[in-house]
Amino acid sequence: MTTEVIDIVVDTVRTGFVGGGFMTRVHAAAARRAGAALTAVASSSPSRAQLVAQELGVARVEDDAARVIGAPDVDVVHICTPNATHAPLAAAALAAGKHVVCEKPLAISAADARALVRAADDAGVVAAVPFVYRYHPLVREARARAASGGVGALLTLEASYLQDWMLRRDDDDWRADAAAGGPSRAFADIGSHLCDLVEFVTGERIVRLAARTRRVYDERAGRPVSNEDLAALLVETGSGALGTLLVSQMAPGRKNALVIELHGTRRSIRFEQERPEELWIGARKASRLLLRDPATAAPDSARLQRLPAGHPMGYQDAFDGFVADVYAAIAGASPEGMPTFADGLRAAVLTEAVLEASASRTWIEVPA
Repeated sequence: MTTEVIDIVVDTVRTGFVGGGFMTRVHAAAARRAGAALTAVASSSPSRAQLVAQELGVARVEDDAARVIGAPDVDVVHICTPNATHAPLAAAALAAGKHVVCEKPLAISAADARALVRAADDAGVVAAVPFVYRYHPLVREARARAASGGVGALLTLEASYLQDWMLRRDDDDWRADAAAGGPSRAFADIGSHLCDLVEFVTGERIVRLAARTRRVYDERAGRPVSNEDLAALLVETGSGALGTLLVSQMAPGRKNALVIELHGTRRSIRFEQERPEELWIGARKASRLLLRDPATAAPDSARLQRLPAGHPMGYQDAFDGFVADVYAAIAGASPEGMPTFADGLRAAVLTEAVLEASASRTWIEVPA
């Protein structure tokens, strides 16, 4: 694994946003931190867009997404809209020659995601998907230790991503509507992050899997629901390591509990997203807790540590690091580990494999 220190000078990037929810706020904060000009925004209505522009300091409101995408003073379009709209909006932005940051899932089918990868390659632009948990410095530390042999040969892994925001029958969201959210909800929404992190840290692909999904409520707030609330997976990696993955949006008390633990022939290593300043390292005779410290970190971890040890970094810092890498890539750099549309395609392929495995109740070979 090679590491590049990003020291390229980035010209002011002119940024447009499509969408007006929570994720737009996160994207806008990261873009501002990266020195971008927040140029234009469109949302579900002009009044909504006006409110977002005032709150976030975006210079101009556009009537619709097409006007943001077509604006000559917009270099990169951030797509933060419901899932089913991602593919057509990303395709339109690519056709307009824009760089694109598209929220996951990149598309609600692997075929559409594959078409977007080809379109991005043909356009020669930067096209990224925010799998931002890669940007926690201690995730990079875990990855560096796995790559250097510190964990040894991978034997098993356990990983989970648990939330509780859809626990009750009257908890509702547009994601529960398959027409807007897609055929998968829990796995496409958060399981995609979990699998991306597993493959990113281990450096291995999930090559086959068995899965069960469950929809607890067939209706939410009086509206029919057809996508899943939770998923459980048994996976095998390219080296033969076995793993268990649990994904749920109905785990009481768990807010954003993403956990990955690897077990190798030399060490175990564990990262918890809600405790991002810590990395647990287990050994036969002694275990220890490693705290974030740029002075002792692997280079690819240290470059993301904008604050000294003892000054906590969190989710927004990880997102800031991702957007900074995207804008550096627009300026010509090649940041290590930046998630692209190819990674978005990978998530779509895994999502379809999980749904197929659950429906057939058989092991599924995951397409490369």
